[in-house]
Amino acid sequence: MKALRINGFGSEPHLEDIAVPAPGAGQVLIRIAACGLNFADLLMIKGTYQDTPEPPFTPGLEVAGIVEALGEGVSAPAIGTRVAVFAGRDGLAEFGVFEAARCVAIPDAMPFDEAAAFLVAYGTSHLALTRRARLRAGERLLVLGAAGGVGLTAVELGAAMGAEVIAVARGADKLEAAKAAGAHHLLDAREADLRDEVKALGGADVVYDAVGGELFAQALRATNPEGRILLIGFASGDVPQIPANHLLVKNVDVIGFFWGGYMRFGATALTESLGALTEMYLAGRLRQHVGATRPLAQAAEALDMLRKRSVPGKIVVTMD
Repeated sequence: MKALRINGFGSEPHLEDIAVPAPGAGQVLIRIAACGLNFADLLMIKGTYQDTPEPPFTPGLEVAGIVEALGEGVSAPAIGTRVAVFAGRDGLAEFGVFEAARCVAIPDAMPFDEAAAFLVAYGTSHLALTRRARLRAGERLLVLGAAGGVGLTAVELGAAMGAEVIAVARGADKLEAAKAAGAHHLLDAREADLRDEVKALGGADVVYDAVGGELFAQALRATNPEGRILLIGFASGDVPQIPANHLLVKNVDVIGFFWGGYMRFGATALTESLGALTEMYLAGRLRQHVGATRPLAQAAEALDMLRKRSVPGKIVVTMD
């Protein structure tokens, strides 16, 4: 089978022919149809992600496809089932072996490319906003990186929950994507004085930060007393240092959030969240944000598009 391989941290990814793996106990073999890309893939290639394996390895955190074979002790999902998996790795390949317990059945109405872009992006925003930030209708939600894969879902879900959404992104095309997702106010990260403009709108009650860096510092200054700041990721490459005295004076919470961590300590919360999201999808209340698709032969190019943030929404690699 073809797989995108990383043979050393920081090295260029390239396609190789490797053997199709066999599922072990508790695992299933999946014929992968699509793999959604995430910034964590870029960090893994550099060797800076918290769950980075030793090279050589195949990146690709989330996949969708069809169950081809079952390992010892596995009775479900059955062979032929359409599933999505938060795999953590091994997604940029034609086949992959994954834990059966991580597989989520996907409805026939959901295409594979959308399914591969669904779990992390929607799952992150839904659980972060509902469980961690406790976003309430009528509150003001500030979304940094609002045109990214998770950012657009935060805009969409925040608006659906009744929040007044302020979207921050770079450039008119990305802001237009955020507007289409439900944003009420649009701020260009390249031009806006974020602190002053957000405060002029009434300040932020909840901040959804997938960017970090200077934008975090500005957002903190624009957060209302008893506001909540969600740390989703650091796409800027700059992990902010948080001034604890500012949190004290303003009674502000800074909340860490790692969706994948719930696999280990809060599986029930994940299951309930994904169930609610699937119902919303089937009811037509969610619109997927797949910004671009590329075949596996162009996976390195797709990763470069993600690195440059050249398209709004998720980038998906397909295996056909």
